Amino acid sequence: MSLTEHTPAIVRWTRRLEETTGLDGVVDAIDPSIQVAFGNGARGELLRGEWLGHALHPILTDLVVGPWVSASVLDLVGGRESSSAAKTLVGVGLLAVGPTAWTGWAEWSQTGRRDKRVGLVHAATNAVAIGAYTGSWLARRSGRHSTGARLALVGATVSGVGAYLGGHLASARDVASNHPAFDES
Repeated sequence: MSLTEHTPAIVRWTRRLEETTGLDGVVDAIDPSIQVAFGNGARGELLRGEWLGHALHPILTDLVVGPWVSASVLDLVGGRESSSAAKTLVGVGLLAVGPTAWTGWAEWSQTGRRDKRVGLVHAATNAVAIGAYTGSWLARRSGRHSTGARLALVGATVSGVGAYLGGHLASARDVASNHPAFDES
């Protein structure tokens, strides 16, 4: 039996994504701007967490995903009585999106082509999730709790795909800044 027979479909899909040269045009088009905005100099070092000894991005993702998932839990178990709290949680996650994305782009700026392809799809998937959560917050703000709850569930589903890809980059591909002292035996 070959390795492919025992390889989960999502792993095969992720491997194909790493090899999708059709993404290279977009990678090449945005890379210079990303380098300037997030990857170079003191700003890049700050955003990558070099002062901390390891990447900031995984820490900040919790400030986005945690409130969003908590909002959906409130929607599912708290109903309309929890709508105000759920709206606040969706808003907190949205406020944390900017710094989280900036740190992600700073990490992306230091990766190789295969990882940039996956990172690009990770970012695009997260952009869709951000759109769904923005719609959720706006719906909740205008008193349409059920619509907001449904949009949050869409956002959570899409965000789960983005989280899988981010986890792949961090765990399987070992994409993350770290202090050289951590590499010592």
